[in-house]
Amino acid sequence: MTQTHFIYNCRALSCNRQKRRHEKDNAPDRSIRRSASSNELPVPSREARKNCREGLTIAMPNESKMRAMPPASPELSRRAAIVGLGETDYGDDYRAARAKPEGYVSPTPESLAAIAFERALDDSGLARSDIDGLAVSYLYGGPTPRETAQLLGLKPRHCMEVMGIMAGPLPQVCAAIAAGQCDTMAVVYAVATRSIGRKFGGQGRGDEGGAPASYYYYHPWGFSSQGAHWAMTWQHYRHRFGRSEEDLGEVAMQLRRNAMLHPQAVMQAPMSITDYLGSRFIVKPLRLLDMCLVNDGAICLIVTRADKAHDMEKTPVAIAGWGKSQVRADKLDALVRHQLREHFQESGAQALGMAGLSLADIGHFEAYDAASMHLVNHIEGHGFAEPGTALDDFRAGDFARDGRLPVNMAGGMLSGSYMHGWNHIAEIVRQLRHEAGPRQVAGLAASMFSLAETDQVHPLILTRGV
Repeated sequence: MTQTHFIYNCRALSCNRQKRRHEKDNAPDRSIRRSASSNELPVPSREARKNCREGLTIAMPNESKMRAMPPASPELSRRAAIVGLGETDYGDDYRAARAKPEGYVSPTPESLAAIAFERALDDSGLARSDIDGLAVSYLYGGPTPRETAQLLGLKPRHCMEVMGIMAGPLPQVCAAIAAGQCDTMAVVYAVATRSIGRKFGGQGRGDEGGAPASYYYYHPWGFSSQGAHWAMTWQHYRHRFGRSEEDLGEVAMQLRRNAMLHPQAVMQAPMSITDYLGSRFIVKPLRLLDMCLVNDGAICLIVTRADKAHDMEKTPVAIAGWGKSQVRADKLDALVRHQLREHFQESGAQALGMAGLSLADIGHFEAYDAASMHLVNHIEGHGFAEPGTALDDFRAGDFARDGRLPVNMAGGMLSGSYMHGWNHIAEIVRQLRHEAGPRQVAGLAASMFSLAETDQVHPLILTRGV
């Protein structure tokens, strides 16, 4: 696709969205609206998109409904594999956004998605015509799957919208491929989080798109972000196990050391315990360096049938297992007092059982580190450390590259890039291909990813080869 073609498509999509916003203001409330021109594709209303993000279902011609995550069935294990990976330049883009040099133009979800897709396509060695499926995830708004296909120059026979964060997209894609809806799917995620000025905490419901966050109902008491959950969890943990701020600082420092080995990690400067303790409180007792980044970026994964993956130039990464466990009652008790341990254990057993592996088979762990304390929740919850001991293990180097379980080797979301868990999958792909350079875990064959929100856990198991 030429640069001129790309710019034209982005402008056209932007104009179409402006026109649809005007139409929405003057149209009756219904789940699917047809645009003014009968030749244009039907467009979901804002209410329909909101429902989609809440997990309800809508449909468009030639597009699948938003689906719940498929069950952790061994029949779906290793039926599909990741054969292409593309990422934007997180570090370069972050520095440019801060410096705003002359002529700087903020990225859009469309521009970021196009870069990631082209890089993934090149990485896979496939032709554009080989891509017959498309899944999109624009967490804070973006074009429809069909509009994205037009932007990328694709003619897929199957399109779908997947869950925004990495809490179900790959199982959804595997199920679609196993059902024969397509053979090879481009899975595109893009966010312009920094460019749109997205705030995490302090705001009301407003018109930010999507459903109100699970903590929205605590807002009158100042409990307006996930950060408040992690802060309360750390406060309880430190008193229960007699931990200090210096102990928690070991997590942030280890992830920074990992990030320094990745050329496109957002944060590259060394971090000392003095730096950590000198950073300001964001939601006490958690500091700035305990919290995830805010940056723009996109990731594209090319996923194909396992039998087709055998013929690829690069080592395929099989999607071997997944699981899910959700808190049904007493959310704060489950999160703060018990660190979601029951739910980590339940969902982890599902994923490992589906993959036919044990916890001892996992040689590398990537986890959703929205805050430093939340990474501790993941590690202890899945059983990689006993309750109350993970911070000692960080200090001992157990979770470094050459330790007993390397963790978040690209710096995670604290120092690498905040891509809602998609960046962790990208690192797993590089690790299992043995392409991670100075970050590489020697002899790696199986990796585990874990995403936990405040009330649910979603692990994934990925393995080298098919």
